[in-house]
Amino acid sequence: MKADLGAASASYAKLNSARLRGANLTGADLYGAHLNSADLRGANFTDANLREATLDASFLAGADLSGADLRGASLLGTHFQKTILNRANLSGADFRHAKLDGVDLRGADLREANLADADLTETLI
Repeated sequence: MKADLGAASASYAKLNSARLRGANLTGADLYGAHLNSADLRGANFTDANLREATLDASFLAGADLSGADLRGASLLGTHFQKTILNRANLSGADFRHAKLDGVDLRGADLREANLADADLTETLI
C-alpha cells in the first residue's frame, strides 16, 4: 500500500533516509523539511511546498513535482531521472552535482538556481 500524505503539513520534519516510494504528497506542506538520502522514487509532489527543504543525495526517479515550490531548496547530489519539474518554482535552489537525466523543466522558474556541475543529460528546458 502506498502512503497518501496529500495536503499534509510536515514543516521542518526530519525525514532523512525516509522511504516514500510512490507516496502521494500532492499539495503537502514540507517547508524546511529534511529529506536527505530519501527514497522518493515515483512520489507525487504536485503543487507541494518544499520551500527551503533539504533533499541532498535523495533519489527522485519518476517523481512528479509539477508546480511544486522548491525556492531555496538544497538538492546537492540528488538524482532526478525522468522526473517532472514543469512549472516548478526552483528559484535559488541548489542543484550542484545533481543528476538530472531526462528531466522535464519546461516552464520552471530557474532564476538564481545553482546548476554548477549538474548533469543535464536529455533534460527539457
